[in-house]
Amino acid sequence: MTRRLIVLRHAQAEPLIDGSDHERSLTAEGREQARAAGAHLASGALVPDHVVCSTALRTRQTIELVAEALPHSPPVDFERDLYGADVPAAMELISRTDPDVGTLLVVGHNPTMAQLVGAFMPDEPLDSFPTAGLAAIDLEVEWLYAAPGTGAARLLT
Repeated sequence: MTRRLIVLRHAQAEPLIDGSDHERSLTAEGREQARAAGAHLASGALVPDHVVCSTALRTRQTIELVAEALPHSPPVDFERDLYGADVPAAMELISRTDPDVGTLLVVGHNPTMAQLVGAFMPDEPLDSFPTAGLAAIDLEVEWLYAAPGTGAARLLT
């Protein structure tokens, strides 16, 4: 069974002025970006079976808006550890995915999301991974063994 990992950086968020970075909300443009990302996934037959999402407000809002565009809402695991995770920590969360999941969507933050995608694109340097950036990684292994070198990434947006 081929597995597909979809990586989504959260949509544009309000700047941090006072308060907690964890509680920053999406801007109006960010809400549009998230809806467009959902429409892109739905139109490309890239509907996830399951989602792993950071607990930050902007990522929670992003997945809510993405899910509105999908033909069905996949189950979502909100993972505090994804907020601020590095690539090895993100890969650890991915490796815990149920083997029956064919397509997993991870919604997180830069620089980790960019670095995660870039790790699966060794021959093509990743110049940027903007807000609401989407990439698909086709894996040749089960989730438990997912690691750079076990699949190939391509940018979707």
